[in-house]
This record gives sequence, C-alpha cells and structure tokens, in this order.
Amino acid sequence: MDLNVNPLILIPARMAATRLPNKPLADIGGVPMIVRAYRQAALSGLPVAVAAGDPEIVAAIEADGGVAVLTDPDLPSGSDRIRAALDTIDPEGRHDAVINLQGDMPFADPGLATACAALLHGEPACDIATLIAPEADVSDRTNPDVVKAVVALSEGQHHGRALYFTRSTLFGDGPIWRHIGLYGYRRAALERFCVAPPSPLERREKLEQLRALEMGLQIWAAVIDEAPLSVDNPDDLAAARAIAGRQQATGDRQ
Repeated sequence: MDLNVNPLILIPARMAATRLPNKPLADIGGVPMIVRAYRQAALSGLPVAVAAGDPEIVAAIEADGGVAVLTDPDLPSGSDRIRAALDTIDPEGRHDAVINLQGDMPFADPGLATACAALLHGEPACDIATLIAPEADVSDRTNPDVVKAVVALSEGQHHGRALYFTRSTLFGDGPIWRHIGLYGYRRAALERFCVAPPSPLERREKLEQLRALEMGLQIWAAVIDEAPLSVDNPDDLAAARAIAGRQQATGDRQ
C-alpha cells in the first residue's frame, strides 16, 4: 500500500505500573508481553522500535532480535517517550509520521497500525489519527474507565473527525464509540503536542488527547470491528494467558 507518508511504529513501555508491576515483562505463554506486542507490530511491514523507560525492556527486545532505545524513565507520558525515541532513532527526520502502539496490547492486529497510517495519508487535514470500536457491552456507557469518542460520523462512514473524548456517560440515542488508545502522529504535530503544557480539559478528564484538540490539532478516527485486549490488571493478564494457551494448542504463532 502506497501510504504517501513514511511512518515508523514506536511502542512506549516502562516498568512502573501501579496495578500490574513490571507489566512489560509479564510472561504470556513463555513470551514477555512487550515482545509479543513488538512481534505483532512487525507483522504490519512497517519499521518498529520500542521506546523503553528501563534497561530490562531493552534487553528483552534485543534478546528477541528487535530494536529498542532507552529513554529517560521520568518522562511524563508515552507521547513524550516516543518523541524522545524518535529524536534518537531518526534525527534526520526521514520518518514524517509515527504510529504510537501500546505495549500492553499483546495480540493487537497489525492492521491497526496501517489503518492509522492510511488515515494520515487519506485526510490531509488530519494531524493525529486514532481508532474507535463499537461498545462491547451496555455497561461501557457508564464506565469511566471506558473512554468514549464523539466523532462526526454519518451512518455508513468508516472514519470521521473526532470532536471530543470523555469518560462520562453520553446523552441521547445513537452508537457509543470506544476510543482505542493508538495514535498516528504527523511528526510536526507530535512535536507541537509534546512542548505544550497540559490543558484544562486534559487535567479534568485525565485524557491527554484533549490537549491536542484544545490546541486546534485535528484528530480523525477510523472504525475497527472490536477493541483489542488491553492488559491493565491481573484479570486482563489471566485472559491474555488463556488466549496464548489456546493459540499454542491450535498451533497459531504469535
């Protein structure tokens, strides 16, 4: 696919996690979670590297033959981490777009990265591309841990401009779109975003993408069929291990 952009996938990861300590190295079917995420991203055909906050993560990726760069562990966000890694990996600016994948999505379809890249290619006004999926359960509507995207999306459309993101319950009838925390940044947009201070709505909702909207950056969202498993707590980790067990039993390689 000719994307007319030259994207690089970066996966931010650090060991500090309140709900699941040492999460990137959590064993899932004999493979560290961050290694599984890296392998999945590499299947996209795009260049991939891990933006690591700790040397243990670098060691795990390099032991598997992957690429990782060590960044300051005290960087405040994943966005800051990928910007730091990008400056190290590509100081000449050959890559004009960066896809921020999550290291806690060990089974994410590699097509998610190319979907973000394709949106940057297809929508010149798009500064940041992201993904949305239908609600998985009616309880998603009132769950503050499920981030909802308000998107200008007519029936039958598969992508549209994001107008807001919220943890609150949305009023009225209509589909509820779950936001999937994967982003494709134009490089200039990432640099603008990272030098800006946290915004009022970002602090209120604890959602950094609202900073981008308050800055006037355009976020566009593409629809995918369902949200990939995100490992945030011990129950999620148990679910991931069960998936890995089923894959091993059927001979699927992940």
